[in-house]
Amino acid sequence: MVNRGKKSILGIEIDVCDYKECVNQVIHCAKKGVPLSVSALAVHGVMTGVKDLEHQSRLNRFSIIAPDGQPVRWALRFLYGERLADRVYGPNLTLEVCKAAEDQNIPVYFYGSTEKVLKKLSKNLKEKFPNLIIAGTQPSKFRKLSEEEHVELGKELNESGAKIFFIGLGCPRQEVFVYEQMDQISFPMLAVGAAFDFHAGLLRQAPNWMQKNGLEWLFRFIIEPRRLWKRYIFLNPEYIYRLVLQKFFGTPKVKTLKPTQIKPEYFG
Repeated sequence: MVNRGKKSILGIEIDVCDYKECVNQVIHCAKKGVPLSVSALAVHGVMTGVKDLEHQSRLNRFSIIAPDGQPVRWALRFLYGERLADRVYGPNLTLEVCKAAEDQNIPVYFYGSTEKVLKKLSKNLKEKFPNLIIAGTQPSKFRKLSEEEHVELGKELNESGAKIFFIGLGCPRQEVFVYEQMDQISFPMLAVGAAFDFHAGLLRQAPNWMQKNGLEWLFRFIIEPRRLWKRYIFLNPEYIYRLVLQKFFGTPKVKTLKPTQIKPEYFG
């Protein structure tokens, strides 16, 4: 399959693509030294853009926004008749890209989370992919960076020797981070959400049957109810309501902001 282009879901441009196409584009750009910005969005990620014009404008400048959640994949079928065999799940995409990077001797870099998570992540990935070249890791600073720190981080990453850059800062901070580094980083950047915690073995993933049936949100809600209850109780029904409106009344018109109209956040 090739990327069949972007389709608007509630004003967010989602790519009709699969794992193979995403991985191929990442590896191609890594070998050529070409920038590429990638994120895999579930319902929450889509709705962060729907409710924030600045963030919507950021997301719609990404090279690839893959359909991470099953409800996003289903929305592509509901609205456009696009039948994807599977979603493009961020944690699985991380493994697919790491496997391809190992095969092609392409160094990778991991930014985000904590030192503890990154150590366990690196250890587990090296066990799975013994020849994977990890050019470096760096934990999140869990605060906003100054403009000088932001620029310095971009320089440091470019000079690390890495050709693929994974970011695990959580949605939407990681997408903001990628957007703000687009003009500095000369290789692919992938915002992969909770992949770091999952592959470090510190966060349980939903069983496959729940993932395939779009119930991963329920599993995560049960695991972390205090943190996630607002997200799922309010955002999921609103997502469905807005999809129905788009189906019968057309794609919402979006006013895309220019980069100069978007205030910098410099998350780190």
